[in-house]
Amino acid sequence: MVQQDVRAAWLYGLAGCALLSVGDSVIKSIAGQWPGTAVAALRFAIGALALGIILWWREGRGAFHCARMALQLARGAALAMASLLFFLAIFAMPLAEATAIQFANPMLTALLSAALLGERISRGAWGAILLAFAGVLIVLRPNVELLGLAILLPLGAALGMSALMMLNRMTAGDVSPLAAQFYVAAFATPFLLIATIAGHGSGLESLVIGWPDASVIARCALVAVSASVAHALTYQATLRASAAEIAPTVYVQILAATAIGIVWFGDWPDAVGLGGTAVIIVAGLWLWRASRAPE
Repeated sequence: MVQQDVRAAWLYGLAGCALLSVGDSVIKSIAGQWPGTAVAALRFAIGALALGIILWWREGRGAFHCARMALQLARGAALAMASLLFFLAIFAMPLAEATAIQFANPMLTALLSAALLGERISRGAWGAILLAFAGVLIVLRPNVELLGLAILLPLGAALGMSALMMLNRMTAGDVSPLAAQFYVAAFATPFLLIATIAGHGSGLESLVIGWPDASVIARCALVAVSASVAHALTYQATLRASAAEIAPTVYVQILAATAIGIVWFGDWPDAVGLGGTAVIIVAGLWLWRASRAPE
């Protein structure tokens, strides 16, 4: 029975993580049709509205009152940073490479946890962190001349996601999982709206907002729904097995992003990019094993 629960947890986790890559590919399909800033703002505004309605229906008005609102606001800011930079990254570079670089975030989280929370990093974890950054450098190397500073976008997204992971741990148990999902989307939206307005005012042609095509709005709504379903699937996975047992399932996102990039966008990864991606995955699995090792 326990083994069946773990298998079910892996299926839920794999499905949820693969669905996130599908959503990323839908976002990438909007490139050139509307600014990434506006896409991010609309996607989270729709998500926050839908989650708010569901939260009201399931938990009532009391769910909209919680302690430590400043930390919830910080979660929203971290998600806004991670999502905006990642959307801009996948507009500028192949989906698989941006996804692979973003997966440096578990290692960044370990470093931030040590620096800010005083958590100890084991020798094995240090090795995984160094290996991961070697993998990131391998993925980055062929693209530096082509993309310039844009190559830093997925790294910034990884840093934002790491901050979100830390803040999630600090606020764990404050509210229900559904409420936590609502709060982070609701508080991310104002930051993204500010970024959208600032981008429009900057005069940069790529950030000037026009009236979007109906298909753009539909795709933003689709991603808002698919992301919520993906998070629900991964949450169901954690109900059937521990987070440590299902942690490796997240790396299916890189595999899914690579496959989608080839089929949908014709982005065939080169040997160097695949090698760097493999190094990042190995480092992530090494960090996972190191975190489970007894003291």
